Amino acid sequence: MSLEQLASDMRQCTRCGLAEGRNKLVFGVGNPQAKLMMIGEGPGKDEDEQGIPFVGRAGQLLDRILAAIYLTREDVYIANIVKCRPPNNRVPSRTEAVACLPYLYRQIELVNPGIIVLLGSTALQNLISSEARITKMRGQWLESRSGIKIMPTYHPAAVLRDPTKRRPVWEDFQMIQEEYQRLLP
Repeated sequence: MSLEQLASDMRQCTRCGLAEGRNKLVFGVGNPQAKLMMIGEGPGKDEDEQGIPFVGRAGQLLDRILAAIYLTREDVYIANIVKCRPPNNRVPSRTEAVACLPYLYRQIELVNPGIIVLLGSTALQNLISSEARITKMRGQWLESRSGIKIMPTYHPAAVLRDPTKRRPVWEDFQMIQEEYQRLLP
């Protein structure tokens, strides 16, 4: 199965109530063989309209963060925990996330990144532990059972709301850049 086939299958998905309100499925975007994968929470209004993750203000900030470590969207792969917009941009429920996680796990398997960056607490709590706290775990390397390095950091939207998070995110991305360089031939 390819990413395109998986996305096509997902367009018919009705595993949770989020499918009822979606304009477009927001599957993922970027390099299908990326060494670096970023996982956020879920689509907002702009993403739901365009069908592309991280295209609003938070996405523009993410683009600038990537540029600061000499990467672009074409170098990485970007996805979300849920693929449909929760009403009023609320945090996806655990039930909604659980319905989407098999698709996300398959995306991770198909992309096969060496590094995953978890953008925010929703990604951290759904992929690592429901008890995990981004304030305690950001900036620390974790590792999956399959050997993928995982770095939790603040979501770009959190940085927009609270500029004091800029420095910690910059520090995290400097570590991500170092690890990324190690993966290159």
